Amino acid sequence: MSIDHSQLTTDIFPISAIILTYNEEKNIEACLKSVHGWVEEIFVVDSYSTDRTLDIVGNYTDKVFQHSFENYSKQRNWALKNLPIETEWVLNLDSDHRVSPELENELKKVFRNGLDTRLNGFLISRKTIFMDKWIKRGGHYPVYHSMLFKKDAGFCEDRLYDQHFVVEGELKYLKGTVIDIITDSLTNFIQRHNKWATFEAMEFLTKESISSEKKVKPDILGHAIQRRRFLRTNYNRLPLFVRPFLYFTYRYFFRLGFFEGKEGLIFHFLQGFWYRFLVDAKIYEIQKRARSEGKSVHEVISDLYGIEFDK
Repeated sequence: MSIDHSQLTTDIFPISAIILTYNEEKNIEACLKSVHGWVEEIFVVDSYSTDRTLDIVGNYTDKVFQHSFENYSKQRNWALKNLPIETEWVLNLDSDHRVSPELENELKKVFRNGLDTRLNGFLISRKTIFMDKWIKRGGHYPVYHSMLFKKDAGFCEDRLYDQHFVVEGELKYLKGTVIDIITDSLTNFIQRHNKWATFEAMEFLTKESISSEKKVKPDILGHAIQRRRFLRTNYNRLPLFVRPFLYFTYRYFFRLGFFEGKEGLIFHFLQGFWYRFLVDAKIYEIQKRARSEGKSVHEVISDLYGIEFDK
């Protein structure tokens, strides 16, 4: 049952947390605990979990909706359009996220002091935890995301990978963080990044097949997300197989990733070099097969990954 806004106490705020789940029994309780008791509503959108995820969720909220997962963007936008959200603000979280106590206290202070009516969203940095270590160098902190915004002011851009929320209007930076537990094992880390490398290679090669829906605007003078998209756009113009070496060198040496110890070496090498090299290798594989077999990249992607494109 929704709480009447006129009856809000100083401890409950007009925010609905939307959490995506699929077989997240290891992560979901910590995520739920981090928002339970101070947001007005908790919505869970589950992709038909087969483990104990929903049993755990039931201890915190009865607002559980199941929806088949196609990709992250579509799942997020389905939630924003179809959930019975009554609050003005929405906070978008994944199961491996935790709202830090610092962010919780900061948001409580911001909402208690009153919000500028022109404000449509907040920019919040993720605090990456990898192998129980905070990765704060190598350009990996702060990394801002507009995960908290007015319900009708934002949406998730239509991309296969590296999706961001697009929020129209004024944004405010916050100091508090969302803790992001990157993975529970290197095996899962590699499997997930292999899948994401496929998506990124596909998007690189089939730009004309991507929806024309509005996306984050690359802008070196814009907010943090727009600046990152500007740099990513220019990275994509560099030669294949050269750019992963340049990127890793920049992260590990120029941005002092080597100060992170063994965990930092593993993370920056796998995420900053191996993953980016794998993307390029998949792009090269698709292009080579297209040339040798006289097919379009769309046809090769369909052959390799079973993915069909709209004509």
